[in-house]
Amino acid sequence: MFAVRWHLFVVLLGTALLGGCSGGGGAAAPAPSSVAATSAAAPPSSSAPAPAPSSSSPAPSPVAHNLVVVIDPGHNGGNASNPGIINKQVPAGRGRTKPCNTTGTATNGGYTEHAFTWDVARRVGAKLTERGIRVVYTRADDNGVGPCVDKRAEIGNEANAAAVVSIHADGSTSAGAHGFHVAYSSPALNAAQGEPSMSLARTLRDALRETFPVSNYLGNDGLAPRDDLAGLNLSTRPAALIECGNMRNSAEAAEMSTSDGRQRYADSIAAGILSYLG
Repeated sequence: MFAVRWHLFVVLLGTALLGGCSGGGGAAAPAPSSVAATSAAAPPSSSAPAPAPSSSSPAPSPVAHNLVVVIDPGHNGGNASNPGIINKQVPAGRGRTKPCNTTGTATNGGYTEHAFTWDVARRVGAKLTERGIRVVYTRADDNGVGPCVDKRAEIGNEANAAAVVSIHADGSTSAGAHGFHVAYSSPALNAAQGEPSMSLARTLRDALRETFPVSNYLGNDGLAPRDDLAGLNLSTRPAALIECGNMRNSAEAAEMSTSDGRQRYADSIAAGILSYLG
């Protein structure tokens, strides 16, 4: 894949499933207040800084030159306070529309999905950058608004990304619901959504299940073909969406709420991406 010049801008201000992300929509923001929301533009992405190699171990060898990977951390910290922006209907593919974005879910202890996805995304990006991959993020921080789901797909398309990986967590209240799954667009709408996206989803699944259990309530053997996720439907690059686990499950919530736990998720996701890129 070839690197491209990057000049997209993300709206800063301020699809979650089964109360989190699994329905592709998530928790909508409350009705707009009397204070009108405003927006400001800022660069949507940056390359995660590669940690300096220690003097006792060599730096990792590069995977390949000129590869771009787009990491899409689900939701954003300002979404809940800006309903006028995130409730606006935008294209979702297959002739459908859906809200621009959603608030996401949270653990019962209040640790939010948007904070989890942002932290894991940056950790994944750092590991990819170590290997010479250019990393582009769909949002620049965790206190902005959006971007909308159609814009997130556009970022990956315009970057000519070798892979686009969206990171989420679920919020199911079903008893005993736990485990991760990886979604991909199905039926495919273009060549990239066919075998390339399915291969990316399988490779991510294989890497994650070395450490984490597959979902016992969504998908099949850790994979979930979907026709309702805008970021996947609108992608012209190989793309997959990971629901890392269920934030309402006490064990998985504990894992997601710790730095070590988030590093384990990031290590698995990065390993899957690197395996896919070969």
